[in-house]
Amino acid sequence: MSMSPRERVLTALRRERPDQVPKHFDLSPALYDEFRRRTGEEDFAEHFRLEPRYVGIGGTCQPRDFSAYLADVPNLDHHDEWGVGAISAGFHHFERMVHPLRNAASPRDIANYPWPDVLAPYRWTAVEGNISSWHSRGYPVCAGPPGACGGSLFETCWYLRGQEQLLIDLYDNPDLATALLDTVNNTMIESARRLARAGVDILRLGDDVGSQRAMLMSPDTWRTWFKPRLAELIRDAKAAKPELLVFYHSDGNIEPVIPDLIEIGLDILNPVQPECMDPAQLKREYSSDLAFWGTIGTQSTMPFGDPGEVRRVVKERIETVGPEGLLLAPTHVLEPDVPWDNIVAFVEAVEEVSVL
Repeated sequence: MSMSPRERVLTALRRERPDQVPKHFDLSPALYDEFRRRTGEEDFAEHFRLEPRYVGIGGTCQPRDFSAYLADVPNLDHHDEWGVGAISAGFHHFERMVHPLRNAASPRDIANYPWPDVLAPYRWTAVEGNISSWHSRGYPVCAGPPGACGGSLFETCWYLRGQEQLLIDLYDNPDLATALLDTVNNTMIESARRLARAGVDILRLGDDVGSQRAMLMSPDTWRTWFKPRLAELIRDAKAAKPELLVFYHSDGNIEPVIPDLIEIGLDILNPVQPECMDPAQLKREYSSDLAFWGTIGTQSTMPFGDPGEVRRVVKERIETVGPEGLLLAPTHVLEPDVPWDNIVAFVEAVEEVSVL
């Protein structure tokens, strides 16, 4: 008898043998439009039998006023509830980010910022019911603490402050950096606790701290500023739900801190970009501690391979990284240059391989 989607995902990510390797991907707006045109449907996860499902908190009824932080920005298209602004790049869905705390000078400026009401009880009333609804249909549920533009600690902070400026602050203005990081992290910790108590299966955390060749900061800087805060979040979330699986996303090469992530309780590493790190080598080194979600290149295989290449890479990953401890996925949202036939080939190739 085949496993339910939830059984399949949780079995694989607990590094046990599923009936089939689970799969996932996300589509950029242009590819989502292509999906609708080709299929006449709205739900690509249902159409392609993708196993994970997602929940989030409700929208705000109390939007903050960020005019004092964004009024001097010409051509601003919109901002999110954290005040992070966006200006269209005029190319697909890409945008230039505007950092509302770019002019902050002291911890007082951080304290006086109009922070969003993400912890307001009214925004959490439907979360537990939504999780239960997916569970009743046999799906695993993923969720992450709400952050600016979907980021966790590092990303939310640099979206607010500016990446270069935040990295400078760590050395030149540590009091401001501490105030910003702690303010955001305290919200993240409480959100993670609530998600765990509500019954989420997989807590998704994500901060791009890697570049194509190395980390964006020294490993020691990451260990000083980010590891302790991430450790506190994971500890508190797992205290609320011991069987919770914790997922951490970082693009790029983050090999120097993988042992640190394991030490503080990480269960799932994503996206494992094959252009930056060798998935098979990571499997050999960390198979007793980590599951892997991703491994299919979006800088290589998905946009530039043909369907035969996609099928070959999928089968290779199942053989060298799975089937235990693997959820196959492209390493990023599929952008407009990914051929439709490659998406179909990815799904078919995963489903052709029975691993029981």
